[in-house]
Amino acid sequence: MKTELPTPTDAEHAHSLALIRLIRNEIAARGPIPFSRYMELCLYAPGLGYYSAGKTKFGPAGDFITAPELGSLFSRSVARALAPTLAQIGTEACVLELGGGSGAFAEHCLRELAGLGCTPAHFWILEPSADLRERQRVRLAATLPADLAARVAWLDRPPQNDWRGVLFANEVLDALPITRFTIQGGEVYEEHVADAGECFVSVDLPADGFVARAVRHVERDLDRPLADGYRSEVLPQLPFWFQAVSATLREGMALFVDYGYARREFYLPERHDGTLLAHYRHRAHADPYILPGLQDLTASVDFSALAEAGVGAGFELVGLGTQAQFLLANGLPELFSADSAAADEVTRYRLAQEVKRLTLPGEMGERFKVMAFARTLA
Repeated sequence: MKTELPTPTDAEHAHSLALIRLIRNEIAARGPIPFSRYMELCLYAPGLGYYSAGKTKFGPAGDFITAPELGSLFSRSVARALAPTLAQIGTEACVLELGGGSGAFAEHCLRELAGLGCTPAHFWILEPSADLRERQRVRLAATLPADLAARVAWLDRPPQNDWRGVLFANEVLDALPITRFTIQGGEVYEEHVADAGECFVSVDLPADGFVARAVRHVERDLDRPLADGYRSEVLPQLPFWFQAVSATLREGMALFVDYGYARREFYLPERHDGTLLAHYRHRAHADPYILPGLQDLTASVDFSALAEAGVGAGFELVGLGTQAQFLLANGLPELFSADSAAADEVTRYRLAQEVKRLTLPGEMGERFKVMAFARTLA
């Protein structure tokens, strides 16, 4: 995949060089580092990583557009899906959003829940980026009524005390640092990152037992070995991550929206170089080693692995479908109709385009999946 990329500004270039120096120093001290560690530094290194620094990420001025950035329809439809669970739990129900983005989801979801009479006691945002937290605070203080804004709080870690309600994550799993692997002579090798002087390069080293077991589990579930030369990704830490973010959710729902595939589709023979992509100013390309700190790095989600992680954490898997199916079943047509009826021609066109982006197969409609889990008190 070759894509012409815009030229970074001098300030962006200097920022990227600072992160490059940090990564090079770690490689010099440790030797080649796992790709997962490289991706972690590129995205989350304090003050330098893509999500940790001040660069605009979302919307036309950023590098990509998520569903909540298109308008309010996505977030309000999700709110309608959450409302029955929140209503059943009652006045103590809370919402925990993993990664708050620009704050658009929290804004529109809270407004819709209030209109439905299901305002949560607390709307928590677990956001590791100080920059994004501040952007979210400014937006929500400016756009929400004071009584709703007062319910929003930011967390440094998942809730430590038991709580009841809904955990929600939109495009979070795709940004977890992935393990890249390949098969050589029937053995599992893990992709590492080395310093070649003027650039970073990939080197394959024998995988440790943790990574090898994760790949062999995939092969057993596929009921076939992966071919020599096959390269892809796994998230061996996913069960631990799921347990960490959901352990204190005693009753309610966990809802995940992301792009990806069931395992048999994820590891198709023709998908022989995995799903890793980089995003820079709305251009997608396949080189993770250029513009460190300035571009997003993502990989598709293995929803079979997510299902295993959720069930292993004590949840019941209650649903998996496309984003289009989910939104259409949770009030999108009615919301669009009501908004369009009260709008001028320009707004009606924008709303129609929003619906197309959210639901058409060639847009987000089928690429994005929604997986829901439930946990009830014994």
